[in-house]
Amino acid sequence: MKMVAPWTRFYSHSCCLCCHVRTGTILLGVWYLIINAVVLLILLSALADPNQYHFSGSELGGEFEFMDDANMCIAIAISLLMILICAMATYGAYKQHAAWIIPFFCYQIFDFALNTLVAITVLVYPNSIQEYIRQLPPSFPYRDDIMSVNPTCLVLIILLFIGILLTLKGYLISCVWSCYRYINGRNSSDVLVYVTSNDTTVLLPPYDDATAVPSTAKEPPPPYVSA
Repeated sequence: MKMVAPWTRFYSHSCCLCCHVRTGTILLGVWYLIINAVVLLILLSALADPNQYHFSGSELGGEFEFMDDANMCIAIAISLLMILICAMATYGAYKQHAAWIIPFFCYQIFDFALNTLVAITVLVYPNSIQEYIRQLPPSFPYRDDIMSVNPTCLVLIILLFIGILLTLKGYLISCVWSCYRYINGRNSSDVLVYVTSNDTTVLLPPYDDATAVPSTAKEPPPPYVSA
């Protein structure tokens, strides 16, 4: 007799590289942790030594600074929040706590929505790309090369890149959601489906045991005698 849990029958547990959705969610959380930790280190080093990452208005082609202390503190706070969210998702997937994965899943939805809005903006206002490139400082890498590209080709390239990025993000969202459903199903379901094979036979007791009179049987009453 084989026991099959009901949550194993409705959706797949595998994701990229044929690994389990729990493993994929843990790896994704660790990857985001590393990225945000590196960003946090860069921001902290820039806050400790402002001259290293300071750009004057003449270098940027405008009358504003690249990043002031207030924006730096906001960026550091966002990085710390992202590290906390990624750590919660990693711990929740490892310890099978479904509620801990929800903040990371909400962040993925928010990020996907922002990228979708960017794609819609590029599609509706294609000239905005050229305007944005013109506002970049002259020292920006490959600025002149990008400006020399045909505007239509540039829009198609950007839309193709955003489309690939959205496809990847959508797949990662589905992996995290499958992990949440898997963990939530394991923790909340107490019912198992029992599957039996068709060749199951009923074993009868031996004939002697079936016909034997038990020792605890009552003795028959005495015969009836007429007066």
